Amino acid sequence: MTGGGGGKKRGLTGEDRALWDEIAKSIKPLSGRRTKIGREPEALSIEDQSSKGALKRNRPIAAQPIVKRREPKAPPLAPIDRRLKTKLSRGSTDIDAKLDLHGHTQAEAKSRLLRFLETAQAREHGLVLVITGKGKRSDDNWSNEGGVLKRQVPLWLALPEFRVLVIGFEQAGVRHGGAGALYIRVRRRR
Repeated sequence: MTGGGGGKKRGLTGEDRALWDEIAKSIKPLSGRRTKIGREPEALSIEDQSSKGALKRNRPIAAQPIVKRREPKAPPLAPIDRRLKTKLSRGSTDIDAKLDLHGHTQAEAKSRLLRFLETAQAREHGLVLVITGKGKRSDDNWSNEGGVLKRQVPLWLALPEFRVLVIGFEQAGVRHGGAGALYIRVRRRR
């Protein structure tokens, strides 16, 4: 409570303290919050202040809320629209760049794909072709899924570091490699 004239802040009188305690009992905390209301520290008397030197009055410090930074969510991937696929199959739309990942290990292929897409974005390419290969087939039932890169590249494209570069992707048409290649739409820079 402050007196008139903007002087120093004084502590509560005994009567004010009793009134405040009664009111504080009826207060219900907001749901989801656990802040406890504590008593204001008692002010030191003039004798206490003079005997201990120039002590500053302890003031409670309000706890600052912890702000958690959220990583921006990667934009969702979208399939290539039908009209663009038709133009690609007819050969009336050009592919801006190509990357062939044949003969590379998974680690090499992943880093090359990331660099390729970053470069494509910097050069403002809209559509690129990535050739993964169909993989070797054998008579074993478990290996009829195709090559490792054919399976891995779509998984990589769903990762956050790729999704900021890619709008969407889809299996390429027969004239561009079919099941062993992907059309990738490159996201524009912001």
